[in-house]
Amino acid sequence: MATVVISPANVANFLDGGGGHFWVYLQYAQGLRGRGCDVYWLECLAGSGDSDRDAAVVAAFARWMDRYGLGGKFIVYTEGGPDAPAQYLAPDRAKAEAVFRRADLLLNFRYAIAPGLLARFRRTALVDIDPGLLQFWISAGQLQVPPHDVYLTTGETVGTPAARFPDCGLAWRHIRPPVALDLWPFAYDPACEAFTTVSNWWGHDDWIIDGAGINYENNKRVTFLQFADLPRRTRQPLELALFLSDKEHDVRDAGSMRDHGWRIRHSLEVARTPEMYQSYVQRSRGEFSCVKPSCLHFQNAWVSDRSLCYLASGKPVVVQNTGLSSYLPSGEGMFRFNTVPEAADALEVVNADYERNCRVARAIAETHFDARRVAERVLNLALR
Repeated sequence: MATVVISPANVANFLDGGGGHFWVYLQYAQGLRGRGCDVYWLECLAGSGDSDRDAAVVAAFARWMDRYGLGGKFIVYTEGGPDAPAQYLAPDRAKAEAVFRRADLLLNFRYAIAPGLLARFRRTALVDIDPGLLQFWISAGQLQVPPHDVYLTTGETVGTPAARFPDCGLAWRHIRPPVALDLWPFAYDPACEAFTTVSNWWGHDDWIIDGAGINYENNKRVTFLQFADLPRRTRQPLELALFLSDKEHDVRDAGSMRDHGWRIRHSLEVARTPEMYQSYVQRSRGEFSCVKPSCLHFQNAWVSDRSLCYLASGKPVVVQNTGLSSYLPSGEGMFRFNTVPEAADALEVVNADYERNCRVARAIAETHFDARRVAERVLNLALR
């Protein structure tokens, strides 16, 4: 049985509202466990300087781990520079480093992990879940990624002649993003009303700037505003659960979208915890979502981890087209649109035979994104 340590990015720092973010990495952990691996979760906490406050965060994080079968299988540390963690918050240093020594693989999602920590593992694999963006950041000198043994990517065009971005001189191996089918059962309910999504309105990478002529705003706000008129083109209710502030510009944007016929909720109402996020997805009729402009610019043939949760639940997805794909379908269960009329037509097609589209959605998840199959490929690529 292989021992695999996964190193997610920014989960413990986002416990209040990060239910969906947590699921991104849990899908990998569950897939690996389904393949018989002994899985540990390695989490970097941005220490507050208040030991009681940090202990409370670790305790809350531990409760999330307990609920999903990872009780006692996690390590929480604070950053200490390039060579080593400053402090181990759970468990102690000796126990944590004993896990590192016996681990067969570190599966790393934290791109800027400390090189000294990375060096503690006999085998390392970087997982790129921001295809196109990650390569852009590296090539523009905006991100320093320490060397890994293997480089995995969820972007279908990364490292291929079809890519509109550099490969950074790295040998990228392709995997598909996973969904744990046992944790996301088929949830058919024809009474579900709204197509929904959960999203940031702004983002940490709001601008793409490389100093060589590439300069554009990169957040969901830009693309959703381009589809503001969609509710006037369809009878299908559309709801956005957005991470919005109470600042004037966000209040104005929310009001404008409501005026166009969108239902707007704050994401904290529906995704504060992993269970709330899952319930919201499974009570939706389907997903409607746009993507960041970088996905359109890079044409990375990307599909979001969130869409996989909808698909596995038997919820059809209508999502913005991110480029030609060798396997992503469009026309039943999943619809990939470029224009407002295409999006409106897709919603009508779904509702014309809703039950069939729900069953096809689940079949797409089973065929292409089963976490156990993804985990098997990860292990084959990373450990051979």
